[in-house]
This record gives sequence, structure tokens and C-alpha cells, in this order.
Amino acid sequence: MNRRRLTASVLAASLALGGLAACGGGGDSAEPAVNEDGSTDVTMWVFAEVHADFYDAMAASWNEANPDRKINLEMIVYPYEEMHNKLQVAVNAGEGLPDVVDIEVNKFANFVLGSNPPLLDLTSAAEPYRADIVEARLDLYSKDDKIYGYPTHVGAFVAFYNEELLSAQGIDYKTIVTWDDFRAAGQKYNQATGKAFGLAETGVTFVEPLITAQFGGEWIADDGETIDVDNAETLEALTLLQNMQTDGAISTIAGGSPDAEEAYGMINNGDYAAIVYPAWYTSRYVDYMPDLAGKVAIAPAPVTANAAVETIGGGGTGTAVTRTSPVADFAAEWLAYAKLSPEANVAVWEELGFDPVNMSVWEDEAVTHNPDNKYNQYFTTNLFDVLNGVKDGIGHWQSFSSPNWPPVDNLFRTVTLNELFEEKKPAQDVITQAQADLQNELGQ
Repeated sequence: MNRRRLTASVLAASLALGGLAACGGGGDSAEPAVNEDGSTDVTMWVFAEVHADFYDAMAASWNEANPDRKINLEMIVYPYEEMHNKLQVAVNAGEGLPDVVDIEVNKFANFVLGSNPPLLDLTSAAEPYRADIVEARLDLYSKDDKIYGYPTHVGAFVAFYNEELLSAQGIDYKTIVTWDDFRAAGQKYNQATGKAFGLAETGVTFVEPLITAQFGGEWIADDGETIDVDNAETLEALTLLQNMQTDGAISTIAGGSPDAEEAYGMINNGDYAAIVYPAWYTSRYVDYMPDLAGKVAIAPAPVTANAAVETIGGGGTGTAVTRTSPVADFAAEWLAYAKLSPEANVAVWEELGFDPVNMSVWEDEAVTHNPDNKYNQYFTTNLFDVLNGVKDGIGHWQSFSSPNWPPVDNLFRTVTLNELFEEKKPAQDVITQAQADLQNELGQ
């Protein structure tokens, strides 16, 4: 297997040598796509080394199962912005594209614009696995009933509670069901300790969409394009969060989110007791907060009264095949195996700590309750017990799939949430301004 890694430290040198020009799909490769031994060359771009390791493993697994149809995976790891910018340039030029590419969820809509996207329709390749896949996550990377990307995880929102800290204040996390419960527990904890309970995030747009979805709202209208952040459901969600901040139930954090380097140490030190975040955050606890092993419980995310959905997926990466790739059909078949098969999704959990999109894995207790699994050893409750309890309530927030989601997300992360939580402007004023700014930016 011919693998090549290009990381930030060698990017400039590799570009100077011109080594990248020959590694794109779409007829740009200097080597034949299918080799004499029957193996097929497939180029792939990713923006995370951990993803590259996973795809290496899935290529090896495919080759073991398909010795007469091996994949020769050549992988290049770019920095996040560099890869997406390079992909956009290649799409615009119509050349220099890889065969397969990871596209982060907030960038994905940029690559399915118009009636003839540069990505391959992956719907048929998904069929062998589709009955077991969380449909909401396929919807995230779909347009006009065509699947253009395969998800990496569900990213269902759950709650992470530091049991040791809460128990010391007489708080039982199991009694926290609604956001009102969360607010009351947070206020009690803050008054007793002077420390923060939960988070008011200013650098990511996660919890706000979750609560808006629970109230039954969207930020982009049903046509998929019209901005609609100034509505009753959004106001209700942001007001709820702002009231929790006033009561001391949530507080801002360095880095703007729990998934920032500055934040890991603070959470590890016990400066925050409750984190509501996508389930893939399990990996951050294990990797960056060793002192909390055996102290953190995973529970369902709090809900609003009469919630329209219990949870939604947050974050993610859609993996796509470029439409002009000379090996598009083979690449699509391998990719479906690498992202949707039970084998792949066992690896997603065991190696990455992500919640798999193939729900057949959720029911395999030999995998989900394996006592030797490092994630099972770390947490006091089992992630899959929580996921199975809410699986019928996982909703798809349509706004995430809109081509206009990237500018919405950017405005909220850079301006709106800071106005809400740092400057403490009234929620109505904040969303009215956001609506006007976005309509002006998008010409609506």
C-alpha cells in the first residue's frame, strides 16, 4: 500500500517540489489507476491525522477481505483550512482533485452547490448498509435525495457530569432531565462552590442549535436558503441560555468551547462540572483529562418541555468521492465499507471513541460493554446505554445542511455568541442584528 502523509511541517517544502500536482484524481495521476496486480490506486485528502490512521486501518481491512481487489491508498494530510481551500481551488479549476476527500460539516455545503455538484452521488453504494445507519446523519450530507458524503459519527448531544464534584454538593445528576433541572442544579452548585457548573460557549455553535431544535425551530427556512434566525424558537433558546448564565448555571470558558486546548486543563482541574456536547467528546476526556477517569458520568442531554427532538448530531466530517475520479465507482464501494459497515463502525468506537452511525454496533454488547475498552473504563456509565435510550429521539436539524449554514455559523461564532454571553446584550437585539447582517451578506 502506497501511503503518503503531508502535514503542516512539510507542506511548504512539498509544494515547492511540485510533488502534489501528480497525486490528484480525475486523470491527473502519472501512474495508472488500476495496476497490473489488480489493485486500484486511490488518492485521499484528509485534515486530521487521526482520520488518516483510521482510513489506513480500513484499507488494510478491505484488502484482507478482498485480496483480488485491493486498494492502494495514497493519503495526504493537510492542515484544516489549507485542505478545504485547496479543494475549492481544484473544484473551480476542474483539475487536481483527489479521488476521495474528508470535508468538515461546516464546509460541506460549499461543495454541493448548484444542480451538478463536483461530488459523486453515493446513494447506491450505501444501500448494503443503509437500514442500520442513522438516517439523520446521511441527511446531513445529502441534497435532492442524493447522498454526497458518508458521516464519521452520529455526534448525538449528551451530558457529561463530574459525579465527584456534584455529589459533594448533594446534587444527583440522574435527577437532571430538563433544562430547568439543569439550571436549578447549576445555580445550587455555583452558589455553594463559587465555581462554574456548565458552559456558555462563544467559539462554537452547538448547544444553541440543540435547544432551538428541541423547541421545534430552525435558523434557515424550509427552502434551505432563506435566513430565519430571528424567530420565536431561537429567541426562546437564547433567552433560556442567557437566564442560566445570570443564575450562575453556565459560564464562559477560555478558548470559547470545551474543545479548546485552554479549556481541557480547566475541566481536568474541576473548574467546570457539566458539559453538554456531542458524544465524540468522550475522546477528549480520555486523551486530555486523565485526572477525571472514574469520575465522569454520561447521561442524556437536558431537554425542553415537550421537546420536538431529544437530541441532534453536532459536528462531523462527510467523506466524499469526486465525480470526475477515474476510479469513482471503486472508491465509492470502498468508502461505503470504510464508513458505513459494521466492521468500520466498531473501529470508530474502539479506536476513535466516536458514536458509530451504524446502529447495529449499538446493540452488540461484546463491543459496547467490553470491559477492556478504554472509554468504558474511563466513564462511570456506558455511552451506548445512553444512546440506545434516546435513539428514537435523534433529530436532523435541517439548517446544518443548508448551503448558507457556513456564514450563519461563522457569524454566531465570531460575533453573535460573544454579544450574547460576553457583552450580555438582550437576546432579541442579538438575533435581530444577526438576521440583518446575514441578509445583507447573502443579498436576501
